[in-house]
Amino acid sequence: MASATLMMRTVARRSFITALHTNASAPCVTSARCMSTYYTKAHEYIKVEGNVGTVGITDHAQSLLGDIVFVDLPEVDDEFDKGDSFGSVESVKAASDVYAPVTGTVTETNEAVTSEPGTVNSSAEDEGWFIKMEIGDESELEDLMNAEDYKAHCEAED
Repeated sequence: MASATLMMRTVARRSFITALHTNASAPCVTSARCMSTYYTKAHEYIKVEGNVGTVGITDHAQSLLGDIVFVDLPEVDDEFDKGDSFGSVESVKAASDVYAPVTGTVTETNEAVTSEPGTVNSSAEDEGWFIKMEIGDESELEDLMNAEDYKAHCEAED
């Protein structure tokens, strides 16, 4: 009896592991893009999940700027076309506009970076995001770079 139970647990465990591996490699069914990250030549990123993009400056950009001392963000419901300036970043070295990587409407702003701008330096592509926006034209993502292309772009600039 004990060996039958052990055998059933082993089969169940293998089925579970197989299901995990199958689902991990399966394409996203609910949207065309499942948590994909894209980059602009101006060093903004957009992390796309469904039709919402989380936008900020890249780690490479924050390292070039140095210690960030001020971040200016738009208001929720503001609309931007691809390439429009939606905010700015000031550091001890320079000030720089931040541009919308795609057309869309702001759905959320990260107030934490306005009160603690150094968050952008410590976690640019995670906790240091600037805005979330509903993407107006998903086809504009095709004009942006993937991680590999962005890395090559940064290396060419250096």
